[in-house]
Amino acid sequence: MSLQSPPAATAAADLPPGPGQRLPPGAELNQGSAAPPSAEEGGEDEEEEEEEGEKEKEREKLPPIPSASSAAAGGLERGAKNQFSTFSNFITTINQKKEGIGNRNSPTQLVIPNIKNARDLPPICLDVRQKQRISVDTLPQELKAPIPPEPSLPIRTKTVKDFQDDVEKAKSSGDWKAVHDFYSTTFDSFLEINAAFKKDTNSPFNTVEDSGINAKFVNVVYDALLNTPQDVQKSVLKGIINGLLQEWKGPRTKDDLRAYCILLQNPQFSNTSTYVIYAHLLRQIAALTEADHHFLVHWSKKISQRRFKQLVDRLLQFISLRLFPAKPEEFPPMVKCTWWIPSATKVLALFNAANSLISPPIISYTDFYNSTLDHIDLMEEYHNWQCYGNSHRFSFCQYPFIISIAAKKVIIQRDSEQQMISIARQSLVDKVSRRQKPDMNMLFLNVKVRRMHLVSDSLDELARKRADLKKKLKVTFVGEAGLDMGGLTKEWFLLLIRQIFHPDYGMFTYHKDSRCHWFSSFKCDNYSEFRLVGALMGLAVYNSITLDIRFPPCCYKKLLSPPIVPCDHNTLVGICDVTLDDLFQIMPELAHGLSELLSYEGNVEEDFYSTFQVFQEEFGVIKSYNLKPNGDKIPVTNQNRKEYVQLYVDFLLNKSIYKQFAAFYYGFHSVCASYALLLLRPEEVEILVCGSPELDMSALQRSTQYEGYQKTDLTIRYFWDVVLGFSLDLQKKLLHFATGSDRVPVGGMADLNFKISKSETSTNWLPVAHTCFNQLCLPPYKNKKELKQKLIIGISNAEGFGLE
Repeated sequence: MSLQSPPAATAAADLPPGPGQRLPPGAELNQGSAAPPSAEEGGEDEEEEEEEGEKEKEREKLPPIPSASSAAAGGLERGAKNQFSTFSNFITTINQKKEGIGNRNSPTQLVIPNIKNARDLPPICLDVRQKQRISVDTLPQELKAPIPPEPSLPIRTKTVKDFQDDVEKAKSSGDWKAVHDFYSTTFDSFLEINAAFKKDTNSPFNTVEDSGINAKFVNVVYDALLNTPQDVQKSVLKGIINGLLQEWKGPRTKDDLRAYCILLQNPQFSNTSTYVIYAHLLRQIAALTEADHHFLVHWSKKISQRRFKQLVDRLLQFISLRLFPAKPEEFPPMVKCTWWIPSATKVLALFNAANSLISPPIISYTDFYNSTLDHIDLMEEYHNWQCYGNSHRFSFCQYPFIISIAAKKVIIQRDSEQQMISIARQSLVDKVSRRQKPDMNMLFLNVKVRRMHLVSDSLDELARKRADLKKKLKVTFVGEAGLDMGGLTKEWFLLLIRQIFHPDYGMFTYHKDSRCHWFSSFKCDNYSEFRLVGALMGLAVYNSITLDIRFPPCCYKKLLSPPIVPCDHNTLVGICDVTLDDLFQIMPELAHGLSELLSYEGNVEEDFYSTFQVFQEEFGVIKSYNLKPNGDKIPVTNQNRKEYVQLYVDFLLNKSIYKQFAAFYYGFHSVCASYALLLLRPEEVEILVCGSPELDMSALQRSTQYEGYQKTDLTIRYFWDVVLGFSLDLQKKLLHFATGSDRVPVGGMADLNFKISKSETSTNWLPVAHTCFNQLCLPPYKNKKELKQKLIIGISNAEGFGLE
């Protein structure tokens, strides 16, 4: 998906001055310059623009985003209808002065050149339906060739040291004229910005590798800006307005892109009083062609980590405050700026794309989460996205990187609940239509198993009740009384996972170096048990159960390849691009050996004497496999060793386990088939299945429930003093001992429903855990030392899942 264009503003009331106009040198950004025009006045402005549109096609306001008008109707309708900001009042005053010149100069919307061609390019944002990345080689020739000539730049000789000296003199003398002149001149136009901050004004710098921006000078200038007098800061804002109001003709030059890149870093845009200007800057950037976005993405990845994070945080704050303004009167009414949030989100998508181009990324993918979105109607967003896809109607689901894992879990759970209800309702209707007595059990996925035949019974039950997999799960152990209130379900999961992943079972191989499991490559006649494991993972996600499974990240990447099960069953599934880094996460020793092969400086063919053939032991028999046709006859050389390593990694992680993983894939998607999976990253699927590794024992303390104890009791105070002083490793052992997993559910520690019960036993006994209920039974130890000693012994010597 290419970046969608937000709708044009429905009224001109919140826009800066018209095309080609500049702010008067003496104009001040005073508060309350003029009252905002009424809605009727805004409507008259629109009619005048339509009448004059055919005559004045060479003029424009701030360049509009070309988009269908329906986008405005489909835009965000959230938040209160706010009043104009004080800066907007100032803008309105300038507009009114312009209108006094005569209606013949009224601007019309100007179509951005080449935007049509740009839509045919691969998307630069990480879209949920198309995730390919753009590269220079993929650009059509017509976008590579016609590079508009760069206008000649003014000569500016001021250096970083000169500027710093001017600032120091101004601070000591109180005379800021030299600094004021520098700022007002530098930010007066895009040409002046380039003249000041371009490394070499005589060089074009028209490649993605080098933006040509003197980053050090930009940083120094911006760092000093917020400590200058108000008139200096206002002069910068007026200059930015002048730059944004240029009359654009033809494609944007690389100098224009440089100016956008520099202006985005302005720290003034953290202040809500500048949001009207900031919004128009974001609007213009979002309207650029895909080719221009491509340059901005590659230039952005060169920004330092701290400043990159500041840019991302600034955009997230802009979106949050537009959704839920602390002072609604600071902003224009939502109905007049429905394009603000789409524009900011699309610019944020450029930074997300830049972040993903680097390994390791500049910042964590979680730094793009906007927790404010947890408080909007997520299901409305999801349904809009489902109904309208990536068309003109904006939805945050088009940009899933901004949605937190907690919000995605809500979407998945509610989507699964709706599917459960729908299937249960259909079962009820079928019963009634056949005049059969309804049975409440038909509303659930009822699994009955014998403990002695756990795997085979579970496999039979899930295979027989495949149509009921999306119903709420209830487990019964044959011959045992008891209702499943959640404990039996969790026990079934824990016992089944422990048995299936046991090395003697032979389905998975445990790698001690990486502490994770991987699929056994042994060939067999029936892979249904792998399908069972996939279904178990799907049921765990569906029923909000955290599993103690350790698969490498590569597994979850394969599980989303593709995220939606293809209709054509001949289509390969579970195949993804794998690298040596993926192999490092599973078999670090082998990966290290292959890495050594790649860096070997001697003669690979003579010293290693290897061919494009690999050997594997299966049930005591050594079998050979060719990595390519006639691979046993092709020697590995210095020239083809990269190909050999790539084919070897692909064989180990894709081809040798294809049937096993395909069964696993279909099992998972038989339960979790949902468009909501399109919103997830592989890392997020892992967190949904296994929980988060981030522990917060203080949060656990706040949410813990007590039975037989009060939180003020001496034993409980001893307990938390000891636990909070534990190392991370011991804290994980405690969590694993009490809950069966050392990870935390997506909702945090509160979702564990952790309980400490008083054990009426001798204090010589060790603590006992009921993992099915996340319950710790603690004897009333007499002192902290005894409690710590017994607790460490208990959690350090627990077998398996600590089940009784």
